[in-house]
Amino acid sequence: MGSRLLPLVLATAALAAGTVGLGGLALWLGLLAVPAAAAAAFVAVSDTLEGRPALLRAVTSGVALALVVLSSAARENAPIGAAASPLATWALLLALLAYGVPLLAWVLEPVRMPARTRPQRRLRPAEVDELLSRAA
Repeated sequence: MGSRLLPLVLATAALAAGTVGLGGLALWLGLLAVPAAAAAAFVAVSDTLEGRPALLRAVTSGVALALVVLSSAARENAPIGAAASPLATWALLLALLAYGVPLLAWVLEPVRMPARTRPQRRLRPAEVDELLSRAA
């Protein structure tokens, strides 16, 4: 079972490392985030296919996976010693936003009130006798 927080933490750490200027560390953290993001996306898709309500999580995890891969590819193809492409930073930032969408939807979800059930009417003894005589 894939952890939903592991790719989020790794992508956040890669974004922070890239922002601070540690391009090599950001690259490795981004590369570590790819299999974690893939596992989270596969679990979300399998939950959706099993009929569980995880469609939003499946879509956002898939989008975040694509963005993490794009960020890693852009960072890997940067010239040695040069700053990473802004595409790498923006892709990681959008991936983090994609991971945050299900949380936002959960917070904004309206509170569901349980349906009121009517109390069942008790049968009078005459009605019970009538029902039993019909059944016999």
